[in-house]
Amino acid sequence: MSSLKTTWLWTALVTPLNPDGSLNESDLINLVHEQEHAGNGIVILGSTGEALNLKITEKESIIAIISELNLKIPIIAGVGGFDLESTLEWLDYLETKNIDGYLMVTPMYSKPGVEGQFHWFKTLMDHVSRPCMLYNVPGRTAIALNTDSARRLASHPNFWAIKESSGSPDLMIKYQDAVGMGNIYCGDDPCLADFVSCGAVGLVSVASNVWPREVHAYVELGLQHKLTMADIHLWKMASLALFKSSNPVPVKALMAKEGRIKSSCVKLPLHSDDYKQLDELIEYSNQVRLWFENCKYSGRIKTENEKIGTIS
Repeated sequence: MSSLKTTWLWTALVTPLNPDGSLNESDLINLVHEQEHAGNGIVILGSTGEALNLKITEKESIIAIISELNLKIPIIAGVGGFDLESTLEWLDYLETKNIDGYLMVTPMYSKPGVEGQFHWFKTLMDHVSRPCMLYNVPGRTAIALNTDSARRLASHPNFWAIKESSGSPDLMIKYQDAVGMGNIYCGDDPCLADFVSCGAVGLVSVASNVWPREVHAYVELGLQHKLTMADIHLWKMASLALFKSSNPVPVKALMAKEGRIKSSCVKLPLHSDDYKQLDELIEYSNQVRLWFENCKYSGRIKTENEKIGTIS
């Protein structure tokens, strides 16, 4: 299995559903293998995976299915909420499964301060045996991960990284100062180039659900500082088009339209009817795939066969 700490693209995986809202297991397995083929790590049951909208039995089923696939890519599981006892019970379950780490989000709604955040995360990290990525996403939690809390948590043996999803390169730099260089992942697809220029080591992506190989190439070129202004503009516009409604409504709509999943169904309080105008997103999807083919043709990126030294 690939090393969790050297994986630079993580796909925040959607949870494919049937029209009645039940889990579509065959779609889930197919999506996971797509990511494996592209060489991307997987985040399951994050906000893109609608984790807070799923029953505990549904979440356990998803974890069990994926952890039994013996994948060659690393897997991390989302850990969110604001009830400590239930969160620890969830971690107890995850510790029994074949996964590699955790994405732990700042507690939502309660808006804890420096001490509350520090003791919350420390309690969770004390409870597990695997590396933890802390998740700053104030647009969903109503409060940012405090930099002082992060500084104190960085010395914990299970601390690994921060996913920075505020969209602010300045805040990313503050987290770097707090926890040390080499630990910050960009959490917003449109911001990759700006964050890499400030030292981000990779991306946790929504867009790679739709474009697994293409986003892999985008991030690879970004980390090599080889993206052109035209590349950056295309990827910003294409990524922004995926967020014209609450995530993951647009990404599921496009994936269903392209036949990647059977249904665009999302769990309430999300609703698929909140995003119906797919024309713009389809056009950007076509442009992204053409960009990828041009990159291969021009030699800007290597094919998988070239990477492993075989002849296609």
